Amino acid sequence: MADQDGIQAGKNFYVDQAQENKGFFVKGSNVYDWGMKHRLSRIFNPKSGHTVMLAFDHGYIMGATSGLERLDINVPPLAKHADVLMATRGALRTSIDPCNDKAVALRISGGSSVLREDMTLEYLMVDIQEAVRMDVACMAVQCYVGSKNEAQTLKNLNTAVNLGNQYGIPVLGVVGVGKEMERTPRYFLTAVRMVAEMGAHIVKTYYCDDFEKIVAACPVPIVVAGGKKIPEKDALELAYNAISKGAAGVDMGRNVFQAEDPVAMIQAIRKVVHEGETAEEAYKFYLETKED
Repeated sequence: MADQDGIQAGKNFYVDQAQENKGFFVKGSNVYDWGMKHRLSRIFNPKSGHTVMLAFDHGYIMGATSGLERLDINVPPLAKHADVLMATRGALRTSIDPCNDKAVALRISGGSSVLREDMTLEYLMVDIQEAVRMDVACMAVQCYVGSKNEAQTLKNLNTAVNLGNQYGIPVLGVVGVGKEMERTPRYFLTAVRMVAEMGAHIVKTYYCDDFEKIVAACPVPIVVAGGKKIPEKDALELAYNAISKGAAGVDMGRNVFQAEDPVAMIQAIRKVVHEGETAEEAYKFYLETKED
């Protein structure tokens, strides 16, 4: 067991050397079998190597949030511009047309809500057979590294990874940030690496300083969370910075469905993620496209 007192911070992350992929374009997937790779190719665009996820799973912990009061009305106009729909099974079954051709990241963990003082206690709520029935591209599990419930959420992750490997379904490990956790490069470097080493096939985390080091130290793709609502121009800058520093995609929720024009916003995000446009170019597109 590592001696905590003797641990030294990493220094050389070789940020100028990309991790080698042999035979498949998704980072860290060399030894995966065909089914796993097939699902990953539905999540990440084979041409750009990136993904735009639309997160509308907020109701599992927040209830009816602004911009998602009516899933059947708010989501469908946005879904056609996303690569992946990140949602709960209830939202999908009741409000999303099963004829849609988008990959699904199914939220399978849950437990506490924002009504509790501590919302970091989660368990696995969806079994693997349900994920198979719903033909999901990956399963999303929340991981609260550094919280008092850290061990439970990491147990959830490991259980999901074991089952996902058995059935060929990738697991998206979501690095959560609660009141107890610091939001520093050191924290994210630790949390992201832990989640990846425990077997997550994709890691979702937040953008921070020294982000290129976090990407370099993570052996699987990183998708950056949009987080709370910020001005549209700032959200596009966030997406641009994340992609330029090595992220494999972004998962935007509130910064899309709470934007002044949500449809124009998700299209602008695609300009950054898939077409390599700058934040300024994408914001100009947003202003030209949005409805007055």
